[in-house]
Parts: sequence; structure tokens; C-alpha cells
Amino acid sequence: MPYRELIFFVDALSAEPLGDALLELGALSVSVTDAQANTPQENPLYGEPGFLPEVEAWHESQVQALFDRSLWDKYAQHTEAILAELSLAGLAVEEYAEQDIEDQDWVQLTQSQFDPIRISERLWIIPSWHQTPKEAHKDSICLAVDPGLAFGTGSHPTTKLCLEWLESIYDAGLIQHQTVLDYGCGSGILAIAAKKFGAGLVCGIDVDPQAIISGKQNALQNNVSIQFGLPDSLTSDSHFQIVVANILTNPLQVLAPAICSHLAPEGRLALCGILERQAKQVIDTYAPWVLLTVKESLDGWVFLTGSPIVSSK
Repeated sequence: MPYRELIFFVDALSAEPLGDALLELGALSVSVTDAQANTPQENPLYGEPGFLPEVEAWHESQVQALFDRSLWDKYAQHTEAILAELSLAGLAVEEYAEQDIEDQDWVQLTQSQFDPIRISERLWIIPSWHQTPKEAHKDSICLAVDPGLAFGTGSHPTTKLCLEWLESIYDAGLIQHQTVLDYGCGSGILAIAAKKFGAGLVCGIDVDPQAIISGKQNALQNNVSIQFGLPDSLTSDSHFQIVVANILTNPLQVLAPAICSHLAPEGRLALCGILERQAKQVIDTYAPWVLLTVKESLDGWVFLTGSPIVSSK
């Protein structure tokens, strides 16, 4: 079925009633996203337990509605009719866009959006349906990770920052045979990379059971052995020489005591998923346990590293 997509840009309070009205007017589906997504101005909304989000709704929302395009073929000026109905309902919209979407093989389309990603001269991320690129030499480290329900395909700046750091400590001889904890592992991409860089015992922890399933599948696809589990699978004496957490600022702050409790006394902590404007508050939150500094930044995101504070007693 071919579709007609209408895209509206509205304030936070208008997004939900607009979406409901569009469904009543025949939309097959409606999605609402942050209009500032993938920019330094984005405001993540998430449902991690134990904390409140910075905002309850996005400052500006993008509302996308899919309609059966045959309605446009049958009725002249159908968009104008929808806008008129919205206006009568008190939902007049000033800014919108529209486009036709042809019926197609959606699986193939989704796969076509994920090409191999070159992280560095050595490191590649390659979905399973792609051949190894010719540019990848025989010494390249290739991570086979497919997009799924868990976060972490390598395309996000925070994932790239973490992978580059793992490679840097590999080059410095600081990861081989070390124990590694990927806290908030998502797809398991960082845990898999650590294992391929020569780490010893590697664990991936996440609150989402789907992430555990995804991580296990990706580890199997990469022929590496990694222990995945929910947070309660860690014991109080589970300590790791390298702990990396690529999540978001609020959960990083709430989880600070738990994350630091699993860091070995001479270990290294790496945190990402932090916007530049949030770096200081994360550094302050971890100050009782770890002295963090900004190691790198990319596209408005920062990467923090540090080691446990040694007591003077």
C-alpha cells in the first residue's frame, strides 16, 4: 500500500491531542519524536527507574502521521481537508510538510539504511547482511552487530567515542586479559569490542531483558564468550578492572554508587551518553568515588574517564 505522510512541528502540549485527532481522521499510524533529536538541544525522555527526567515533554515535537494515499487520489485537496478539521478542533497547525511513501520491501529498506561503519583504520561494524568491505585489511577487527530492539549499532556519537577509547587502551596494552563490565550494555557492542580487543572476563549488564537477549545473540554471531545478565546477577564482590557505561546523564547519576561499587581499586571508569552541558553535574556526582575528566567530545556529547580516588588513610 502506498502512503501519504504528514509531518507536523508543534509545541509539547499540542503533540498528544494532535496525534489523537489525526488517528480519528483516519491516520494508519502516528509517531511523536523530538524535533531536536540528534542535536545538542535534544531532550531525552526515558523510563529508567529511580529518577525523574529533565523534562516531561520535548520543547518541540515532530508528529508524523501515515495515511492511505488512495484518499489523496480519490479526494482533491485532502491535506487541506485534514488541516481544516484540525482547525475546527482547535488544533490549527502552521508548520507542516508532506510526502508520498511508496509501498516497498520494508525489511530490505531497513537493512539498506545500515551500511558498514568504519570506526577507525582497524575497527569496523558490519551488519550480517553485508560483506566485509574491501577497505578492511586482514588485521581489521570487525564487529558483527545487527540493528535490533536494543541500543547500540555504532552509528551514535557516544558509541563511537566508547569504541575509540577501547581501541586506545588496546593500543596502550591496557585491556588485554583485563576484566570488563559494560553497564547498560544494550546490544552488547562495547562488551563484544572489549572481548575482541583481548579482554579476559567480560560482563554485560542491562535493566532491559530484551537487551540481554540481543547481547547474547550478537556475542554468538561474533564467536565471543560474554556473560550477560540483569543488575542483580552481579554480587557485592564483583569487581572489574575496566567499567564502561554508555547510558544517559540521569541514570548515570542515580546508578553512580552501584557502578562505582563494581570498579576495582586500580580500575578505569569510562562514562558516555552525556551532553556537554551536563558534564559538570556528572563529574560532581561521581566525585566521592572517582575523579573524572573530559577525555573527548563529539557532536555535543562528552566522554568522561577516571580512576578511583585513593584514600589518604
